[in-house]
Amino acid sequence: MRPGCTADEVGALAREMTLKMGAFGIHVGGAKGGIDFDPADPRAAEVRERFLQAARPLLERFWVTAGDLGTQQEELDRSFARVGLGETSFHAAVVRAPDEGEVRARVRRAFAARTDGLKLSELVGGFGVAEAALAALEQRGVPAATASAVVQGFGAMGGSTALYLARAGVRVVGITDARGLVLNTSRGLDVELLLSARSPGGVIDRSVLRDDDQERPGEAWLSQDVDVLVPAAVSYTITTDNCEEIRARLVVEAANVPTTPEAERRLLERGVTVIPDFVANTGAAAGAWWVILGEVVSPSGACGRLSAQIRPLVQSLVNRADAMGTSVRHEAVVSARENSRRMIAEYGGAVAYRELFSDPWESGQGALGDAEARHPAEPGLPAEPLSPEPVRPVPVLFDATPEHAAPEHAGRYAEAVPASASGGPDPLGAPSELA
Repeated sequence: MRPGCTADEVGALAREMTLKMGAFGIHVGGAKGGIDFDPADPRAAEVRERFLQAARPLLERFWVTAGDLGTQQEELDRSFARVGLGETSFHAAVVRAPDEGEVRARVRRAFAARTDGLKLSELVGGFGVAEAALAALEQRGVPAATASAVVQGFGAMGGSTALYLARAGVRVVGITDARGLVLNTSRGLDVELLLSARSPGGVIDRSVLRDDDQERPGEAWLSQDVDVLVPAAVSYTITTDNCEEIRARLVVEAANVPTTPEAERRLLERGVTVIPDFVANTGAAAGAWWVILGEVVSPSGACGRLSAQIRPLVQSLVNRADAMGTSVRHEAVVSARENSRRMIAEYGGAVAYRELFSDPWESGQGALGDAEARHPAEPGLPAEPLSPEPVRPVPVLFDATPEHAAPEHAGRYAEAVPASASGGPDPLGAPSELA
C-alpha cells in the first residue's frame, strides 16, 4: 500500500515473487496485490479491509499474502480477522493444510516469538539481505570487519539489515529514513541505538544522535564511498538519472525492484555487482513458508536455514556471473528456472509459467514477453514452455468503493496479479494452485 502504486509495478512484483520461490526451491507460485493509497491516512485500515473483501475468493483458498511496504504484518492479520478470514493473512495455506489446527498453532508460536527484540516478520528478511551482502563481500575478497555500508530505508527490512550487518562487523555509516540521511563516516552509526529510537513507520528520533553523527539530505545516500549500498525502501529508486553517482562495489537489493533495468545494465558496465531482490530479500517469504510447511518452527530456525542456503547460493551466482560475463540477475533467473522445472515435474504447473523467464534487465522490454526470443534456452535446458499450458498473468480488477463513499475516500486498487495461475497437484492437498 503506497500512494502512486500502479498495475505495472504490481505485475513486476508478482514476477519477482515467483522468481523468489523458484530461486529457493519453495513449491508455491507467486502473486502480488497493491493499493494506491497512503498507509498513514486514518482511513487506510478501512480501505485495506475493502480490498480484502473484494479479493476474498482468492484469499479464501489460493492467495497467501503477508506484510509489506505500508502494510505491517500485525495490521494485515487484524484486517483479515475483521473481515472474517481467520487470524492470519496465511489463511489460504492454513485452511488447506492436512492439520489446520497444528499449522495455525505453529504459525502463532513462530510469529509471536522474538529474537534480538524482533519478531520473525521484522527480522528474517533483513537477516537474509545481510547474509547475501556478507557472502558477496567474501566473494569479492572484502572482510566484513573492514567493510562499510549505507542502508536506504529503516523499516522492518532496512532496520534488520543494518542490525545484522553491524553484528557481523560491517561499519554501517549511513541510514536514511523519511527525514533524510543520518551519517557517520568515521566510526559508523550505533545501529542498535537508532533502532531503539525508531518509530513504527521507520523514522529515527534525532534526539538520540551522538555529537559526531551528521544529518544530510536523503538523496546523498547514493554517493557515499562505501563497499555496499542497500536500497531497502521503495521500488525504482536507482535509475539512469542517478546510478552514475554510485561509488559502491556492491548493490544488495532489500526492496522489491529498486533498480530499473537500464540502471542495472549501466552498473554492470561500470563493474558494480547487483545482488537482485529475488535472491537477497527472499528471507521474509521463505521464512513464512518454512513455518507454514513445518520445516522450521522458530525465528532462529528460519535464520539458520536461510544462512545455510543464501550464502552458498550468492557465492555460486557471483562466480557464475564472473565466469560467463553476465549479471548475477541473469544467473539467478537461470537457477530459478532450473528449480522451477524440477518443481513442475513434482508438483505440477502451478509453480511457474513460461513468461516468467523473460529477462527485462537485458532486453529493456518490461516484465513479460516472449521468453525464448530474448532469453534463449541455457545449455542443458529445453526451450519448450515450463508449463503444458502457459498462462499469462491476468489482472483482477477490484472496485470495492462503498456506494456511500466519495471516490476520493476509497483508494484505487491496483491489480492483484497472479504470476502463476495454472492447475496441477496442490502441495498442500487441494486441487488448485497456491500463489
